[in-house]
Amino acid sequence: MGDILLGDFVAATGGVLSGIFTIVTIIIVYAIINGKRRKQREEEQDIREYMDPLDSRPPSVENFLHGGIPTRYSYAQIKRCTNNFIDRLGQGGFGTVFKGKLGSGCLVAVKVLDKSKHSRKQFMNEVATLGRIHHLNLVRLLGYCFQGSKRALVYEYMVNGSLEKYIHGDDQNVLDWKQLYSIAMGIARGIAYLHDDCRRRILHCDIKPHNILLDPNFLPKIADFGLAKLTNREESHVSLTGARGTPGYVAPEVWSKNYGPVSDKSDVYGYGMLVMEMVGGRKNFDIQTTRSSKFYYPEWAFKQVESGEFAKLRKVNIADEEDESIAKKMSLLGLWCIQYNPSQRPSMSKVIQMLEGTVDITIPPHPFPVETSIETTASTKSSSSM
Repeated sequence: MGDILLGDFVAATGGVLSGIFTIVTIIIVYAIINGKRRKQREEEQDIREYMDPLDSRPPSVENFLHGGIPTRYSYAQIKRCTNNFIDRLGQGGFGTVFKGKLGSGCLVAVKVLDKSKHSRKQFMNEVATLGRIHHLNLVRLLGYCFQGSKRALVYEYMVNGSLEKYIHGDDQNVLDWKQLYSIAMGIARGIAYLHDDCRRRILHCDIKPHNILLDPNFLPKIADFGLAKLTNREESHVSLTGARGTPGYVAPEVWSKNYGPVSDKSDVYGYGMLVMEMVGGRKNFDIQTTRSSKFYYPEWAFKQVESGEFAKLRKVNIADEEDESIAKKMSLLGLWCIQYNPSQRPSMSKVIQMLEGTVDITIPPHPFPVETSIETTASTKSSSSM
């Protein structure tokens, strides 16, 4: 009798455990499926934000791009072309860049994005901008990978790397004044194209030396559109959900509404800071030095420009009158572009005219408000690039 009761108990217990196991399994499977569906809906919503409101097709990267270039790659192809991610070129805010080679032999730079929500936004920003526009001074997006949680962007490879190392790195004496001028002109043309010649105006929002790549002939190409903002042409200014950009290159109006609305003039400010660094051969903001030893370069440079001491602006010797003319033109232009008041900054099309010499460049007003101090400037240092 006891054996029978024990057997019944074991059978009942086994049935209960089996039932519990089945229910738990169902719950887990449902949670996984529901999680995937929720993630898919979020991804579709991200893509839908960039598609034409009148486009009734399902939201997908292919439908957004209307097929064609750039090419879609599988994650296996990305691993193969990068030789299993062996040659790392650098680390960005949302992913890692590796050197690769396509089957055709073409060298590429592959940015493998992390799995955060910010990286999803960056992926769509890059595809939405570089995937549908082409210009000599913009880096080309050759392909992308969008496979589950795996996302990667495939760009043309720039053998000379970023402009940063030629301004205040080990190779800062490689470029002469004529090359610096040519690079400044190319960057200006690229930004002007984004502002004036695209169907929707594009604000880059992160113009800085690190995001300017150089081809074998030192032709500049603007890269990294992860923070870009697309706006309608009739909008004179844009609204940002939060500060974006890199401290030292971010326009005052981006981090404080007191200076005015964010607009294409915000990119002009970043360009001006970049040009000032090209002229000075050093970072504009150096926390390691004191105010008396040129703590904030643009402020010190303005005083040299006011007194006509253009030869003091850069450690590299000015060889002749042509070099001095370029140094003068670029420094005046840079100071116009970094005016705290956005309305006093030139448009990028005006910048090109200034560089070409079709518009005279006068000495600009003092770029900084009277109350500006090193502490104010330093406060941007505490902000992080978003």
